Amino acid sequence: KVLAENDQLRKEADDLGPRAELDYWKKKLSKFHYLMEQLKSPDVKAVLGVLTAAKSKLLKKWRALDIRITDAANEARDNVKYLYSLEKYYDPLYNSDPVSMLDTIPGLINAIKMIQSISQYYNTSEKISSLFVKVGSQQ
Repeated sequence: KVLAENDQLRKEADDLGPRAELDYWKKKLSKFHYLMEQLKSPDVKAVLGVLTAAKSKLLKKWRALDIRITDAANEARDNVKYLYSLEKYYDPLYNSDPVSMLDTIPGLINAIKMIQSISQYYNTSEKISSLFVKVGSQQ
């Protein structure tokens, strides 16, 4: 169910600010962190041991799911890390008048460019565009 939700297209209001992006990924990280902890539990390890001993065909499906879950968790962790690095830049968007926030904009744009160039997951034009829309929508 968590993976199905992860694969769905995001539907958001157009006027959300950049903190909404960080909140979204923090919630995702929390879900996948919990799921990863459950997968490391003794009960799950015991079931996997039985499936391995029985040479079950389910192991192939299990491994595929495990890879998807791990990748989604890594994406959420990576995105939260990079979005936290933007926090100092977009705080003025929430707390300043338009003239005062002008000094922050070049640093914010450079930080977003840096994220696009080094992030393994947040480097698509769709994700960066969505972030820019959120930054531009913040009033």
